[in-house]
Amino acid sequence: MVVGAGQAGLSTSRHLARRAVRHVVLDAESSPGGAWQHRPRSMRMADVHGVAQLPDLALPALDPATPAREAIPAYFADYEERFALPVLRPVRVSRVEESEGGLLRVVTGDGRALLTRTLVSAAGTWSRPFVPAVPGAGDFLGEQMHSSGYDGPERFAGRRVLVVGGGTSAVQILGEIGTTADTLWVTRRPPLWRAGGFGAADGRAAVALVADRVRAGRPPGSVVSVTGLSLREQEQDAARAGAFERLPLFDRIVPDGVVWADGRRERVDVIVWATGFRPEVGHLAPLRLRGAGGGIAMDGTTVRADPRLQLVGYGPSASTIGANRAGRQAAIAVRRFLAGLDEAHGTDQADGADGTGTTLSA
Repeated sequence: MVVGAGQAGLSTSRHLARRAVRHVVLDAESSPGGAWQHRPRSMRMADVHGVAQLPDLALPALDPATPAREAIPAYFADYEERFALPVLRPVRVSRVEESEGGLLRVVTGDGRALLTRTLVSAAGTWSRPFVPAVPGAGDFLGEQMHSSGYDGPERFAGRRVLVVGGGTSAVQILGEIGTTADTLWVTRRPPLWRAGGFGAADGRAAVALVADRVRAGRPPGSVVSVTGLSLREQEQDAARAGAFERLPLFDRIVPDGVVWADGRRERVDVIVWATGFRPEVGHLAPLRLRGAGGGIAMDGTTVRADPRLQLVGYGPSASTIGANRAGRQAAIAVRRFLAGLDEAHGTDQADGADGTGTTLSA
């Protein structure tokens, strides 16, 4: 069973099918596209840093002016149909727990239960936006929003907007609103600007550092903290307007703005929390997978504490390219695990190992 039909989930499904592993993909969304269908209307394909093609299907030629929230979901929908991937939606998984006979019980939001021998969690991060707890946040009389709710620059024109966060989302939002709004940019640490190009070797090094954290059982952390930030051509006007002059994190929020420890006070109308996301692994909580380091220790995509489980789109595979590779790795691990079970029980399912089980109950 695969949970999630974004890039990682579709890649996993395709690789499972190629290895004759029967499975089902449960997707909480009502239509194909994963998190891409929620991108801002203002994000065009020209603004996208990069999209890796899914296994066995090249990306079509895309007009740079096409909204990303239309182009990529259409590609995902074509992929699902072309390869007849077994996606069921909308099905939200609420929890995964132990069942009898070494099986896992997957309980859905409407109370149904599926039994499976293995599970690949590809739920991503979009459903878990992170906003830090800051003193006084509840007293703010202006507007607060997470960057996941950002849908274009129009509503911010003429307003004083504080953007919090040191990642690419913050840079992109500032790049869009920095010439029409009065902006302030706040980050916990000084931003890491990248000088020069960013090649394949740099990407591998960045992913390797995140992978080291995951292997050690620590929370994955941010890839951008390793890769660094850069400004695209469309963000240069905002840079000239001073949008990327960074301030340190404030001390507290007050009804009309924010205050720093040294007494500096700034009035703002809007606070945009471009503070990232956390991996959506809450449905796995009943299995108690987190270690002392606060994360889920893994070997590749396999959860070290429970080899029935694979995590893709998590940690080092939380990118389009990484998700594709992780999908293949997870499918190989699932097939190997199922083959070991078949051998132990003296069965032979080489022509189509059943990774999901068949029991569905109310």
